[in-house]
Amino acid sequence: MKLLALLLFILSCSVFAKLPKVSSGSIERLQNFHSEFVPPRHIDIWLPEGYNGKKKHAVVYMHDGQMLFDGSTSWNQQEWRVDEVAARLIAAGKTRPFIVVGIFNAGPHRHSEYFPQQPFMALTAEQQQALYQNNPAQQASLFSQPVYSDNYLKFLVQELKPYIDSRYAVHTDAASTVVIGSSMGGLISLYAISEYPQVFGAAACLSTHWPGSFEQQDNPVPAQFFAYMRNKLPEAGKHKLYFDYGTATLDAWYPPLQAQADAIIASKGYNNTNWQTLRFDGAEHSENAWAERLHLPLTFLLGSTTAAK
Repeated sequence: MKLLALLLFILSCSVFAKLPKVSSGSIERLQNFHSEFVPPRHIDIWLPEGYNGKKKHAVVYMHDGQMLFDGSTSWNQQEWRVDEVAARLIAAGKTRPFIVVGIFNAGPHRHSEYFPQQPFMALTAEQQQALYQNNPAQQASLFSQPVYSDNYLKFLVQELKPYIDSRYAVHTDAASTVVIGSSMGGLISLYAISEYPQVFGAAACLSTHWPGSFEQQDNPVPAQFFAYMRNKLPEAGKHKLYFDYGTATLDAWYPPLQAQADAIIASKGYNNTNWQTLRFDGAEHSENAWAERLHLPLTFLLGSTTAAK
C-alpha cells in the first residue's frame, strides 16, 4: 500500500500543478516555495469567506497539503474536505476564524521528512540501518535519504511561518498557531509542538503512525518515540493536544500503542480541558476517514471545550 501510494504520487505530479477547487473560501498558492532547509514545494493557503486582510485570524498548518482540498488533484481521489469543514465551523461560530496553510509533502522524501529525527538518532546504528533497508513491497526503500525532519521543522518555523505572518492578517502567538497531520503527519505534528512549544500552541495527530515503519514484531521505534515524549512533550497548561485512531486497515495497529502514548500524556498533567484521544471503531486509514472527523480536532483546538463535544 505504501509503495502504491508513492508510485501514484510520482505519476500524478503533473496533476498537483492544478490549483485545487474549493466549495467555500479561496486558495492562494505559493508556487515552489524556496527553502534553505528542504526541497521546494507548493504551499496552498485557504482563506475563508469574508477574509479581507483586516481582521486577524488563527493559523492551522497542515501537512500533506496536496490531499486537503480537492480529491480530483490527489493521488487516490480522496481529500480531507478542509474547506467544507472549516467553512462550516467558522460560520457556525464553533471555532475562531482561521486560515489553513497546506504544506505539500516531498513525495519520495516524505518518510525522511516526517520521521522525528531525535527518536531516530536514539536508535542503535544497526536499528537505523535496518530501517533504511526496510523494503515493505520488495521494490523500494522506506526512506529516500537520511532522516531530516529537524530541517523540515526549521523550514516551518524559520521560513514559512515568518512569511505567512508578514503577508496575511493572522495572530502570530502560539495560542493561535495549530499544526495538524495524519499518520506520519501525526508524528511530525507531535514533533513540532515538542521541539517548538513556543511556536505551536496546539497539535492534532490523527491516526498517528507509532510504528514508524511497517514492522509490527520486534520493532524498537515506538519505544524511542515514547522515551522522547517523556522527555520533550510540553507540560500541560499552555498547550492542547488531540489524538485519534480507527480500528481498520493500518489503524488496527494503533490502539495498544496509542494507549502507551496516552499514559505519558496523562503523566504530563493533561486532562480533558487540554487533551483528547478518541477512538473510532471501524474507521480506516484514509483521507475519507479523517475528513469525517476533522471537525472534532478543529473545534477542540480552536473553539471552546464545550463546542468540541
